[in-house]
Amino acid sequence: MATTVVNPASTREKLLRARQASAKLAMLSTEEKNALLLATADAIEARSEEIIVANHQDMERSGLEGAMRDRLLLTTARIKEMAQGVRDVAALADPIGETLAEWTRPNGLRIRKVRVPLGVIGIIYESRPNVTVDTAVLALKTGNAIVLRGGKEAARSNQCLVEIIAAVPGVPEGAIELLDSSTRESVQELIQARGLVDVIIPRGGAELIAFVTKNSFVPVIETGAGNCHIFVDDSADFDMADQIVINAKTQRPSVCNAAEKLLVHERVAAEYIPRIAKKLIEAGVEVRGDEKSRSLAIGLKISPASDQDWYEEYLRLCMAVRVVANVDEAIAHINHYSTKHSDSIVTRDETNARKFLRGVDSAAVYWNASTRFTDGSEFGFGAEMGISTQKLHCRGPFALAELTSSKYEIVGTGQVR
Repeated sequence: MATTVVNPASTREKLLRARQASAKLAMLSTEEKNALLLATADAIEARSEEIIVANHQDMERSGLEGAMRDRLLLTTARIKEMAQGVRDVAALADPIGETLAEWTRPNGLRIRKVRVPLGVIGIIYESRPNVTVDTAVLALKTGNAIVLRGGKEAARSNQCLVEIIAAVPGVPEGAIELLDSSTRESVQELIQARGLVDVIIPRGGAELIAFVTKNSFVPVIETGAGNCHIFVDDSADFDMADQIVINAKTQRPSVCNAAEKLLVHERVAAEYIPRIAKKLIEAGVEVRGDEKSRSLAIGLKISPASDQDWYEEYLRLCMAVRVVANVDEAIAHINHYSTKHSDSIVTRDETNARKFLRGVDSAAVYWNASTRFTDGSEFGFGAEMGISTQKLHCRGPFALAELTSSKYEIVGTGQVR
């Protein structure tokens, strides 16, 4: 049975342990880290029943519904996927120690720039226990200690998972620390722990991310909400467009890379909007639209879209539709309303596609593909720490390479200045 009480040590004690562990983790070889990860995957699968019991306790007490409840749920299949993700990370190249550049100065000094761990990573996230495993194993692979502050709804699931990983033989004490989720004080302590924590990564709703970025004394990698768009151009293959729109909206509507808005070129709007609106409604999607879209979808239930709709990340089976004049207007609309996460164009016109790819200012921009691919695993990263919508340090799904910094190693033969 999973323990339901988080280790009673104070936040500061846990941060001190993490700082001490980071020095040990930084010295582990690639072979040692991979062995820990493979043992972690085996341990997760071996104790899957225990994880499900803990998760069931969270589900019973959460009070969550719809998309948020689905985010919290762990099943046997999801635990197997979780374990496989750990093995996938173990199979990836280790970035630590990689030489980024190397040169010799005229005075004979040999200078080498190499990748090193960040140190201690703090992550604040909501009710998604899979994030506990994904982020912990990425930290282990890169020789970083990690301090986790999950949502209170997933407290038992997170506690169980952290205990399993921390108990793997060879994992240094303090390498994975879990903070108390029953109070906001732990968030405040974590984001003000400059000197003990090297970077904070907030994952969750816009309110959480805004609070952390505004109040943190520690550098922040900001992950963003996903108000994602699909633009169906006038030369689009309608069958392809249907598949992309339906997949991007309905395959898992509760996640940040699900599409929330559909833009349609005015030349094909009369034909395409009734067609796709019918399919969306049949798939259980609430469709909202601008005045022109609604006038074209005769006999279909499309609610009026308000000004706020164009900004909103629904995270549910809801999609707003707008008619635009051309690719330039589509780009302008997206750059104004989007959260700069993921946006896609469906078109046969390479010129328009290239204009869209270059003009849309988002972390991931697609041509003839679903926005649902903006994901660390789908990009070949094994897992992800998050999807950054900022531009400094990293952007888009980030994982191993982005959990590193660099330092210079300089070798001399007695040179002085």
